[in-house]
Amino acid sequence: MENEIILREPELYFDSIHQELNNFLRDTFLTNAFANPLNIKKSSIWRPAIELKQNDANYKVKVQLPGIPKENIKVELDNDFMTITAETHEEKEEKKEEEKNERFHTSEFRYGKYQRTISFDQPIKADDAAASYKDGVLTITIPKQKIETSTKKLIEIKD
Repeated sequence: MENEIILREPELYFDSIHQELNNFLRDTFLTNAFANPLNIKKSSIWRPAIELKQNDANYKVKVQLPGIPKENIKVELDNDFMTITAETHEEKEEKKEEEKNERFHTSEFRYGKYQRTISFDQPIKADDAAASYKDGVLTITIPKQKIETSTKKLIEIKD
């Protein structure tokens, strides 16, 4: 059982259901002032996709954060938990007079805050953790603490 891999594709389940419910509620109840889907997306907190591997010595976590500068990423280790927070903003640019009427036709980009908390099943050495960021993938290596395994000891019962 320890070699089984768990494949999770939240995009196929929760995000699509969540998006459909948001679309229904927006189209049914919200007024035009609040109905802009870009405003709804900007206020959402996204869960980035992760890949978590472990061996006897450490955990290796990969997090997909495409298009986010590493200055906007924060990794926090606390006890046996790790929280990754990142944020991306829509690019603001000065527009010429003829571009002022420009509006989005389609936007599937995700702007706003990303956050993911991961728990570990063994104690970790937070001080020895290391992280790197390349091509939109954050890779974090966290060493495990050695757990002292005690041998069974038979206690003599005295009168």
